[in-house]
Amino acid sequence: MNTIILSKLDFSRIHKCIHDARRMNTIGANEAENLMKELSSAKVVEPEEIPHDVVTMNSIVKISFLNTKKTLQFQIVYPDQANFRENRISILSPVATALIGYKVSDEIEWVVPSGLTKLRIDEIIYQPEAAGDFDR
Repeated sequence: MNTIILSKLDFSRIHKCIHDARRMNTIGANEAENLMKELSSAKVVEPEEIPHDVVTMNSIVKISFLNTKKTLQFQIVYPDQANFRENRISILSPVATALIGYKVSDEIEWVVPSGLTKLRIDEIIYQPEAAGDFDR
């Protein structure tokens, strides 16, 4: 498994989201534990040091499901900004958790209700850090 990369800002904000969601019982214990495990294994850097090919908060990503060849495009956002109709997916969702901190071309195994599937990050259409938005 590749080491994920997170900005200090994303790291602290995601950590707070998990804490708040656990307090309000809007995230299951397993989901919270998995995301915390991802956070604890991350390489944490200053926002200006994030490579342009890494999925960060507020990134718009295009992914492929390798087993079905289906593609999706969405933005990874904080829970209060999530809107399925606008393709804005919460960081607390399993797919966002699976992608955060990984790079373009990375392939990630992800457990879905029907079993194990494999995703590939095809493209980052927008990344705040690459656009110079270091405090988003």
